[in-house]
Amino acid sequence: MKKHITWFAACALAAMLAGCSSASSEETQSTAAETTQAETAAQTAEASTEAAEETAAESEEVSLEAPGASETLRIGSLKGPTSMGLVSLMDLAEKGESEGSYTFTMVTDASELSAQMVAGDLDIALVPANMASILYQKTEGGVQLIDINTLGVLYVVSADTSIQSIADLAGKTVYMTGKGTTPEYAFNYLLSANGLSADDVTIEFKSEATEVAAILKEQPDAIGLLPQPFVTVAMSQNENLQMVLDLTEEWDKVQAEDGGSLVTGVTVCRSQVLEEQPEAVDRFIAEHKASTEFANTDVEAAAELVAAAGIIEKAPVAVKAMPYCSIVCIDGSEMKDMVSGYLSVLYEQDPASVGGALPDDAFYYLP
Repeated sequence: MKKHITWFAACALAAMLAGCSSASSEETQSTAAETTQAETAAQTAEASTEAAEETAAESEEVSLEAPGASETLRIGSLKGPTSMGLVSLMDLAEKGESEGSYTFTMVTDASELSAQMVAGDLDIALVPANMASILYQKTEGGVQLIDINTLGVLYVVSADTSIQSIADLAGKTVYMTGKGTTPEYAFNYLLSANGLSADDVTIEFKSEATEVAAILKEQPDAIGLLPQPFVTVAMSQNENLQMVLDLTEEWDKVQAEDGGSLVTGVTVCRSQVLEEQPEAVDRFIAEHKASTEFANTDVEAAAELVAAAGIIEKAPVAVKAMPYCSIVCIDGSEMKDMVSGYLSVLYEQDPASVGGALPDDAFYYLP
């Protein structure tokens, strides 16, 4: 019970920060105490003891039925590559053919997923890598990392083919999304590693990738930093656009062999759910792996599901985009090595980018 109360207290604090709210476990305890007193007054000493034991059992059952404790796992993902790796599993779940029981929510703003995780409205979320670390700090260990779902998916797109390095962006304006998440921190790190700062490049943030794509369509000389599949969508709307820089390649150039990989998206699970339903979570990871394998090996079939899910409007565009989306499902020690290295780079740049501190070993789920 103590662990559950600690979790709910952490969620309540984080929920206030995220503009959300959660129920108070103190009210449940108070109600249980009042029930016990009433039974004690009505029964003999022996019966009173039995009633107290029954009340304690009922209280334990209420705790186990807290949000996320049912066998149906509630999954949240972003409209993009993270969801593209899930489409096969989403399809199987809808048909009742998946091994586990799942419901899926897809949004365009990562902060929505964060708020829903803190409030206990989701059990598992596919979020930017640095946001996972921030959630871990805010909830005092209330979430754990279970896999990596996407590697590098960020590209600089422009009709200006003279841009061949990060340094060539000096004095220019770059339109992008992801303020406060992976795109911003990865881009700022690469600017710094190439002798530039945010003062040398004007960064214009937009709330959605579709807004950046619209600017690239309207302004022939515009420069955008976009994730796939929005890069391919933008290029399909403007034949002059090209992927002039691959941020994964640029990252590898400055990291050499000692740095972490560029990790875009990871999957986190609430610690309470992992504690109470480890088999269900392990089953999800296995099915997530199978779903990502399907997305990478049967691209045309997966593209049809991507279009049906509304991630990309047309399947032919999805077919072109998916090979560039770095869809993976990496767990275990390999996941830990890659993510810890990546977060260390962000921490050195700005501790706030990972929640003020690097997560400890308990952050990484290693079954």
